Amino acid sequence: MTFKGRWSAAIGAGVCALLVVLWISAVGLKDAGTDVTAAPEVLYAPEDKPADRLVALYQGAQHTIYLATYGLTYPPVVKALIAAKKRGVEVRVITDRGKLDDRNQRAALETLRLAGIPIKINRHDGLMHIKQVVVDDRVNTSGSMNQTSSAAFYNDERLDILHDAASTLRAKEKFLKMWGDHTRYQDW
Repeated sequence: MTFKGRWSAAIGAGVCALLVVLWISAVGLKDAGTDVTAAPEVLYAPEDKPADRLVALYQGAQHTIYLATYGLTYPPVVKALIAAKKRGVEVRVITDRGKLDDRNQRAALETLRLAGIPIKINRHDGLMHIKQVVVDDRVNTSGSMNQTSSAAFYNDERLDILHDAASTLRAKEKFLKMWGDHTRYQDW
């Protein structure tokens, strides 16, 4: 075989190998449940109605909802969390103890607790100021938005909805670490 023939064969084999590797990578990611094409949803309140999107996420949950939020007073969110619990979804909530002084927050949390949803509050000196949700190990949210009527209708807020496995796993791990930390968090 001439040099030119060997060179053409080597390039052809290299291109084929590259295509196989790319195909295996794409199939592997798809089979792992990762949507490599899903861009984050970036919603701004009040114009994009991110609270309605949160309610829709809760309504679509099948297994778990892990919610950490500073403020929780928005009635449609409370109703959606209770409905999820009634469907058999595991719902857990972590919030800030200082917000218990807000009668609307206390009423919302009492309603959730009476529905059998476990709630934890911080016992450390700082705020529990995270605003995130993990739904079914497939999606997580982050941003400035509390789950309150003020955030839904009046405040300038941002909610990012992320569909990637890596950030969802990280958010779930953080939530479960907080949930299991009996020094910094307590049952309410």
